[in-house]
Amino acid sequence: MSGDLGGLRLTYDRGTLDEGVLPADPLVLFGDWLAAAGEAGMREHYAMTLATANAQGQPSARIVLLRAWDERGFVFYTNYGSRKGDELAENPRAALLFFWDVLERQVRIEGRVEPVTPEESDAYFARRPRGHRLSAWASPQSAVVESRAQLETAMANAETEFTGDVPRPPYWGGYRVIAEHIEFWQGRPNRVHDRVTYARGASDWTRERLAP
Repeated sequence: MSGDLGGLRLTYDRGTLDEGVLPADPLVLFGDWLAAAGEAGMREHYAMTLATANAQGQPSARIVLLRAWDERGFVFYTNYGSRKGDELAENPRAALLFFWDVLERQVRIEGRVEPVTPEESDAYFARRPRGHRLSAWASPQSAVVESRAQLETAMANAETEFTGDVPRPPYWGGYRVIAEHIEFWQGRPNRVHDRVTYARGASDWTRERLAP
């Protein structure tokens, strides 16, 4: 099977990036753009692509959900024994990508990664729906399983074991991507897009425009 998508075209004309009005701190702009994506009605405007690589440089990417962000970095949660967890143990660097098509915007974030504190992981885990907490115990994330029935049995067993509170598994928790580079992209007509990148310095951020 094959397909030719070369004739599909969109014109990007919903916004601009003007250095004269951009904030010195990229987190201010990120917050504005994230809020705008939510206000535009995007179902999961906090979804992001997480790209990691193992020690040999083999990359992998998947969609995860941003669960917290501030000047320290961008936080997501997962099973430490998953493929992403294994790769971050070998190579603790990552890239994030937000794409908000209705606004014709994307944000790229690159940096080093570190685990959040156990207290932060505990606090977030306690806020999850009960079924989500049970699945953290039931699913050996990224491992090969024989069938769907195996997972359903594991969920039933977890439900039986944890009749009250469901504690956080020791192999489950959060990671924080500590941003070193943040790039903002705004679609423009004729593919002459706006790209502005911020790089973290010792005490502040520097800003440059990139060719599209």
